[in-house]
Amino acid sequence: MKRIPSPQRKDWEHKLEKLGFGYHSLEGLYWDESHYYEFSMDEINIIESATAELWQMCLEAVDYVIEKNLWHRFSIPEYFRDYIVTSWEEDHPSIYGRFDFGFDGNNLKLLEFNADTPTSLYEASVIQWYWLQEMFPEKDQFNSIHEKLVDYWKYLTAYMNPRHIYFASLTNIEDVTNIEYIRDCATQAGFDTEFIPIQDIGWAEEIEEFISGDRSVMEYIFKLYPYEWIMEDGFAEKLVKNGFRSQWIEPAWKILLSSKAILPVLWEMYPGHPYLLEAYFESKHLRDFAKKPVYSREGANVALYRNNIPVEANKGEYGKEGFIYQQLFTLPDYNGNFPVIGSWVIGQEPAGIGIRESVRLITNNESRFVPHLISG
Repeated sequence: MKRIPSPQRKDWEHKLEKLGFGYHSLEGLYWDESHYYEFSMDEINIIESATAELWQMCLEAVDYVIEKNLWHRFSIPEYFRDYIVTSWEEDHPSIYGRFDFGFDGNNLKLLEFNADTPTSLYEASVIQWYWLQEMFPEKDQFNSIHEKLVDYWKYLTAYMNPRHIYFASLTNIEDVTNIEYIRDCATQAGFDTEFIPIQDIGWAEEIEEFISGDRSVMEYIFKLYPYEWIMEDGFAEKLVKNGFRSQWIEPAWKILLSSKAILPVLWEMYPGHPYLLEAYFESKHLRDFAKKPVYSREGANVALYRNNIPVEANKGEYGKEGFIYQQLFTLPDYNGNFPVIGSWVIGQEPAGIGIRESVRLITNNESRFVPHLISG
């Protein structure tokens, strides 16, 4: 894995905006094409096979959590547990997820799994692909995200009737860009789709149905909004009352995989596994470790320790559900830049990568997205 300087395209901002990518430079530079990461085919094969294996391990872990009644580890209230179990037992479909890996060219380790509301999808799928076509048309990229998204939505047309799906998110530019991209893929696959701001989803108490602005009953809702927020909002009680007459995507069982609590569970199930870092619900014998909230976003409230001394920490509003402790992985250092690889699972299959790079050890919302290509 190499970090290689590259000339920026003339008028690159305008080119991104023409593709509908409007947050390339919000609050500082986000999309950064002044360099790229080059991978060998062997390295891509390592990432791809790790992604496939970890996805299967995560599915086993959902079974394990349910079987062992580990709900308290995830702060799942009792009233919501059966709803999660039903969504799992009935195999409610999952579209996507993003594993975040530390990778130094030899060792690949799972840092966490963004299983419920992963973002940076559009830049990984479309934006870096257009960059590659313009700058290095003879090269390839580990990127079949778009094709796999459309194909998986096509697969689901056989199981979803009526074929009208509401796509809901907050109205900030990043969430809207990501969800409109997923909506476009579903439209290409043959679904009738409609965007709705998440706050505009109504609840008709008398019939216990979710309704849109024109009071239509909403039968399928794809949401870019985390389940832990849904529980905190009191909205999860309405999901239970509704009893799956509205089907939500991602499904409720994904909350177990999106929580950092899944990391100690995976270590308990697969101790010593080469893709896993040691992780526990107490710090135990670890001296170099990351302390992570059970739920958190963009690195908030994460603290890194070396020799039991804090070396870096982020502030935030998370942590009330508790913390997990994960062995520290030394990210590769490219002149003070630290990359984390986001590896996508689309429709149960590895689909491609995007790279977030930070000048800090904790990847946060100020990290940059950097394109990649495959050498040879």
